Amino acid sequence: MLSDGEAKELLSFLTLEMRADVKGQATGYILGLTGNRDGCRYLRSKPDFLKALVTLTRDPSIAIVKDCYHALINLSADETLHQPLVKETDLLAILFQNLLDPEYMFADRICTILSNLSRHERTCRDVFSALQEQKIGLDKVVEIFCTEGFNKKASLHYLGPLLSNLTQLPEARHFILDKDRCVIQRLLPYTQYEESSTRRGGVVGTLRNCCFDYTHHEWLLSDAVDILPYLILPLAGPEELSEDENEGLPVDLQYLPEDKKREDDPDIRKMLLETLMLLTATKVGRQIMKNKNVYPIMREFHKWEKDPHVISACEKLVQVLIGDEPEAGMENLMELEIPKDVEEKLKELDTKEQEQMEKDKQESEKQLNESPEGLER
Repeated sequence: MLSDGEAKELLSFLTLEMRADVKGQATGYILGLTGNRDGCRYLRSKPDFLKALVTLTRDPSIAIVKDCYHALINLSADETLHQPLVKETDLLAILFQNLLDPEYMFADRICTILSNLSRHERTCRDVFSALQEQKIGLDKVVEIFCTEGFNKKASLHYLGPLLSNLTQLPEARHFILDKDRCVIQRLLPYTQYEESSTRRGGVVGTLRNCCFDYTHHEWLLSDAVDILPYLILPLAGPEELSEDENEGLPVDLQYLPEDKKREDDPDIRKMLLETLMLLTATKVGRQIMKNKNVYPIMREFHKWEKDPHVISACEKLVQVLIGDEPEAGMENLMELEIPKDVEEKLKELDTKEQEQMEKDKQESEKQLNESPEGLER
């Protein structure tokens, strides 16, 4: 890495006043450093370089600003850089100010940085606090996210993962689930947003996090929100159900067309199933899902699904849908106290199940890659 003298000289080039050609070479060198782990860890101990990168996001040269944002994306991908970035610089304030500008051409890079920084709870709290301090608030982020074409120069799809990350915090979930704001109702249509799996996945992740608050389950499943069709429709296919099965389903899920396609991203399918599973945690949730005939959709989905992790999530949901109700006093599955030895045993079984699924997946891929005997030319 750089000697102290070389570092000092390089830093002197990273100013708004420096000649553009010299500054461009300096930012290019820093960008190169952020391309590997050792370079990122070196910059972690150099807050002046981090401050300089943030300052140069205001440079008049588009090429220099682009390099700075690219470097900040690389740095924010390293969890060990999160606290230096938010504590040693004014990065968050600048990012949010620029995000609000509908003409800002680097807004997508801002969304990526914010999504990276909010992955882990500690820095996620810093991001959420900055939203409040800048007097922007989560409502403005949701408004921008839901306004098609808010920024003509950026898609803003990565606001989806940002919302998902923020809802790991109770305060953010409280806002999304506020019955007077109708926020969650604005997000629901994006579970089927065809243009971007990033946006879809972010919204599904947000819904899943919100469903950890089981006190809202009855409201979420009621006509006021009607969350169920938005979670099930992406999992439903073109299979023909019986008349009785169709009649028992919500209207939006009845008699689906022959060209109906399922969600193509297995991670999103798994999150949708996990969200449905969370909604079965309470007795009222289980009753509503059974009354709305969710099982036939899951039955056909299970026949179609190939990913072992998604199949496992589906089977767990089906077991609840077709199983008997828990004993009196055990109706709320989220409030059950599991004995320590049983909890350890369940974790052990879950780990073994994951390992076996990975082994089966690798074996399957190996077989696909091998040429069948006698077919070689």
